[in-house]
Amino acid sequence: MGKKIITLIALGAALQSVAQKDTLSGKALEDVMVTTATKVAQKQSSTGKVITVIGKEVIEKSSGKSVAQVLNEQAGITINGAYNAMGAVQTVFMRGSNVGRTLILLDGIPMNDPSTITTDFDLNMFSINDVERIEVCRGAQSTLYGSDAIAGVINIITLKKDITKVVNVKATITGGNLGTFKTNLQVFGKVNKLTYTTRFSKLMTKGFSSAYDSIGKKNFDNDGYNGDVLQTAVQYQVNNDLMVKTFVLNSQYKADIDAGIFTDEKDYTINNKQLSTGFGMVYKSAPATVTANYQYTQLGRKYINDSGFVGGLNKYERNEYSGRTQFAEIFASIKMGHNFTLLQGGDFRHGNMSNDYYSISSFGPYSSSFKDTAMSQTSLYSSLLFNSNNKKLNIELGGRLNTHSRYGSNYTYTFNPSYNINIKYRVFGSIASGFKAPSLYQLYAGGGTGNPNLLAEKSVNYELGVQQQLKKVSNRIVLFNRNIKDGIDYNNISYKYFNFIQQIVTGIEYEVSVQPTNKLSITGNYTYLTSEENVQSRVNFKDTTYTYLLRRPKHNININVSYQFTPYLYISASGKYISKRNDVGGYKKADIELDGYFLINAYAEYEMKKHFKFFADAQNITNKKFFDIRGYNAIPTMLQLGVKFNW
Repeated sequence: MGKKIITLIALGAALQSVAQKDTLSGKALEDVMVTTATKVAQKQSSTGKVITVIGKEVIEKSSGKSVAQVLNEQAGITINGAYNAMGAVQTVFMRGSNVGRTLILLDGIPMNDPSTITTDFDLNMFSINDVERIEVCRGAQSTLYGSDAIAGVINIITLKKDITKVVNVKATITGGNLGTFKTNLQVFGKVNKLTYTTRFSKLMTKGFSSAYDSIGKKNFDNDGYNGDVLQTAVQYQVNNDLMVKTFVLNSQYKADIDAGIFTDEKDYTINNKQLSTGFGMVYKSAPATVTANYQYTQLGRKYINDSGFVGGLNKYERNEYSGRTQFAEIFASIKMGHNFTLLQGGDFRHGNMSNDYYSISSFGPYSSSFKDTAMSQTSLYSSLLFNSNNKKLNIELGGRLNTHSRYGSNYTYTFNPSYNINIKYRVFGSIASGFKAPSLYQLYAGGGTGNPNLLAEKSVNYELGVQQQLKKVSNRIVLFNRNIKDGIDYNNISYKYFNFIQQIVTGIEYEVSVQPTNKLSITGNYTYLTSEENVQSRVNFKDTTYTYLLRRPKHNININVSYQFTPYLYISASGKYISKRNDVGGYKKADIELDGYFLINAYAEYEMKKHFKFFADAQNITNKKFFDIRGYNAIPTMLQLGVKFNW
């Protein structure tokens, strides 16, 4: 393994050397502002956190994609289900972590579903056309964000900035093969001290079969999707010091699904609904800025199978899950002279889960349920930020005290220094601990699946990296390691959750951005993963050491080339390579190896008039047959055409 790491570092250095040849002219890349790293707005160069910003321009040229597909193109991220049928479960693996270890934020507020297996939030609930930007912060962030942030944080930002007009209108209409239709309408503006935004998005598609027909003679039916999102947000600037805000988000979809791998169902659906509302304030009075937020969310999932199991006894099945979350936080950023900033805060989280199950079989009806199973967590955290006078040395030192309703008190910490050697080179590192409590589902799910004796998961994360910033080239290479003890996993023999002994993941992330000319831009990233996992065997109950991660590739490469031919015509092409990886082979069967694959995508945009743009988006141009998950189909060639209106 050591030789492989040395080789990859050398490769990164070589790529940097090659890129430097074309950096003698042109403008430097923008040092953007970020908030996710420390909850304080700052330049990327002043934090040692590993952050990738998916900006507004990239988002606007991703109308043919989903949020999951956009995230799946980033370094260190693999999202299984991103290329499967709409409505499929989309599991986020960041830096080789298990599912449920990456926290999803919406405008800085945690989004999770306590009724799901791992509390993962369903990315199907978001429309890419509602997103302004996305900040991806990789590495353990438990000190600032608590449980679920072991591998990192993804902050999906919908709030608009710099609004000046009273009324602004943005609209997008898209149509494509597989009976696909999308529409998005945004109305936003500013009236004196009041800023408002209203968004509506809809997506419909006839889709394709979720389950893979391995025989080819079963005539599997297509699995469609119909969903929409409605969001309204208002901000009011009371005076120079105080801003208050509120929002309401309603999202729902209905999708056809199949019964399992290689198994079709003609009338099996899932209905997902989410209603979120909240309010907040920001108060600025030198030297402190105080932020407070409250959010209430209720979620529901209903599975209905009215076609009966293939080869089974059930003729009808209904399975309903519901969850409610409450989140409240208050934190203050205090400037302490020229060099120090103190972040002091606390938050409260509460989650409820309920389940109702009903079925009819040859033996008659059957029902089971559990109600209002709940967990809560109260936390206090503090982070001290140091920035030297010469802007070269930056240090973050933080700690968090969690008091969990079931697991008592625990502590997490972070130490994150960075040093700007000169205007071109920056080195950074991090040592951070993480804490992950089992989900309500993992503890209390029926049928013997739940395990109320589960221990909380603990981890330690290490990072070391270097970033190069030239006029036309930006490079970043990061070496990371994560050691998890008492990890939570699912046993495919006993069908029960358990704590595995240990998981060690080591990897390398390399990101590069090159702009040889003002019109040509090239970006790419590469992720390498290696692991050692001591768990119960998936063939028997014996402790076994696996040297690979299920559904997570050892090699992951993304590249994008774009060219602005004229002020009106923009074209880009992208490629994605996923190496071979393993998946569960079946009950008491050895894991199987899934083939690697390479996907080619393309996008073109033409501005016809001042307010209109026409675009075409093509995914999987070569119609490559591939599988992210054993037994489930991935997308065929997808072609979408659309028009954008901006006034």
